[in-house]
Amino acid sequence: MNEYQDRRVRKSKKSLKKALMSLLKQQNLQHITVMEIVTKADVNRGTFYKHYQYKEQLLEDMVDDVIADLIVSYREPLHQFKELNVDNLTGSSIKIFEHVASYSDFYTVIAKSNALEGLQSRICHKLKDLMKEAASSQQPNQDIDLDLIASYQAYAVWGLIIEWIQQDFKFSSSYMANQFLAILQMNRHILAE
Repeated sequence: MNEYQDRRVRKSKKSLKKALMSLLKQQNLQHITVMEIVTKADVNRGTFYKHYQYKEQLLEDMVDDVIADLIVSYREPLHQFKELNVDNLTGSSIKIFEHVASYSDFYTVIAKSNALEGLQSRICHKLKDLMKEAASSQQPNQDIDLDLIASYQAYAVWGLIIEWIQQDFKFSSSYMANQFLAILQMNRHILAE
């Protein structure tokens, strides 16, 4: 495939994903038809079926894109610091809230409706895996179960994200990152006492 065809494929898929997201804001996936998706995306049915067999496959591709970006965003501070530690983190190094802001429609749909059942759980599991990965690279505390601390941290971050969504993103992503960092620092001091 040449560069022009690659660009056309990316553009078609992006249009289909954008159309599906727009429709998901209005109705559940099971009520959305392929015809509605292609009409909204301004492509023909053949274009849809060239890339996807069914609408759930389109949704899965969209979710995979979001989760891939979530992983990159979460790992960003790991590229800046040799050791991930609350002391060397800054609000600007925490990118997960920028990620959520850039996919705000997606996160709003999964947080405020049951249109995408199971996705909250999938995202929390991915966050848990990321937390576990980060925790295992540090000096582990033998008294704390790695799965439990990863779950604790993942659901705490998810709770902040849900609260932010419920408040219609009234705070900036940098404000949320700074609040998250302040909470981490506060928790560390409480545990140290």
